[in-house]
Amino acid sequence: MTIQAVFFDMGGTIETFNYSRESRLKAVPGLRTRLTAAGIDLHLTDEQFLDLVSRGMKKYHQWRLQSLEELPGWRIWQEYILADHSISQTVLRANAEDFMMYYERFFYDRQMRPEIPAVLEAIQKMGLKIGLISNVCSRGQVPVNLEQYGIRHYFDPLVLSSEYGRRKPDPAIFHHAARLANVPTSQCAYVGDRISRDIMGAQKTGFRLAVQIRHDYDHGEPDEGAVPDAIIGQMTELLDILSTELSRPVAAQPGFIRALLFDAGDVLYHRPQRGRQFREFLDQMGLDPTDSHQAEKEKLAHQAFRGQISQDEYREALVRLYGVTEAEQVECGKQVLAAEDDDVQFFPGVKETLTTLKELGFLLGIVTDTANSVSTKLRWFESGGFGTLWDSIISSKEIGARKPDPRLYRAALQQLGVSAEQAIFVGHKISELDGAHAVGLKTVAFNYDKSAQADHYIENFSDLLALPFIVRTVKQQVLV
Repeated sequence: MTIQAVFFDMGGTIETFNYSRESRLKAVPGLRTRLTAAGIDLHLTDEQFLDLVSRGMKKYHQWRLQSLEELPGWRIWQEYILADHSISQTVLRANAEDFMMYYERFFYDRQMRPEIPAVLEAIQKMGLKIGLISNVCSRGQVPVNLEQYGIRHYFDPLVLSSEYGRRKPDPAIFHHAARLANVPTSQCAYVGDRISRDIMGAQKTGFRLAVQIRHDYDHGEPDEGAVPDAIIGQMTELLDILSTELSRPVAAQPGFIRALLFDAGDVLYHRPQRGRQFREFLDQMGLDPTDSHQAEKEKLAHQAFRGQISQDEYREALVRLYGVTEAEQVECGKQVLAAEDDDVQFFPGVKETLTTLKELGFLLGIVTDTANSVSTKLRWFESGGFGTLWDSIISSKEIGARKPDPRLYRAALQQLGVSAEQAIFVGHKISELDGAHAVGLKTVAFNYDKSAQADHYIENFSDLLALPFIVRTVKQQVLV
């Protein structure tokens, strides 16, 4: 099947929306009532209050356009809307979601497109999964609106930037949604109204289809960066597009092996200078730069790789582990570590080999132990020219476990829709190769530990293309 899942945007797609200053002024008393009930009285007129909120949200929108980060509601209110007012963080943490939900529900005039229920029912009858990926500040607004429209039951998964922490067009949030749906990204379609958010994000993720639906709302920002696979004016037009896509013949499967899973660090890329800059930093501080904290570092790495502490907390703990205490110096050390993380060099032939494997019809996945976010990994892959090739990205940080835990390998297999016998894992460490074997995966060792045990060994990354199962696939496609 060429398409297994269809994901939708919310605002501008499932529903239309608009606003005017007059309509927002009518909504102001309700929001002010909520602030007053929480003990926040700003002594402003309705006009002044609207201006305060509007300025703060505009500043926040401008910031997140660049960062693609979605802050929790209390931080939006504290750092952008009420930045000039001394409001208790405890009060904001307890009430900000209520404030933000009211703002997003009633400061916009929202209406469901009337054809949506029938379209969703038709897509479901096609046997396709239906999900939603929405940029939204509130955690509750989208689910509540979907319930009111009577269509909440169609959507699983429901992925919100307010929960995930990243916004479209970051490919990470699209990958996250595809993983929750257990569908390869190359078998997903996305429907949204914004080119710069929806279409570009879906295409950067490697979604099979990215469809734009027209919506007249003016966001006051550029809407460019990609070309949609199709443009529609009514959602009913989507059904013809999906029917055509589903009628396409499915390409011949590449032999017995259908998928290749890769470790990331030291398989796709390496860091030849890793540790050098940090040692120089410590030496300049008059501190011992020798690697004398291995046990403590491993403990911190274990916590970071499992998502128990953030990347920022991990770096700060590493810096302090070596005796750095001054706040400014700690921040400098963190920046050095961040720069070292970004200093990746791809092994020769990685881009070309992965591209060829994709063209041959193989599904490609990542299974990685990392303290870095999926966003960061994808940024590196994009710089290497292969950011859109991945059907699955499984991160220890999101799964909450490290290799050789079988949950990582099984999560990748489940998303790709293949059995262990139909996949190969390419790694370098003894533990991760043993973990793959334990799940039933065939293994390829590259840049490997001397005592690593694998089914195949390669000295150059491009040697993957000469392995028997790849050669067999080439021959099959020639015969077809």
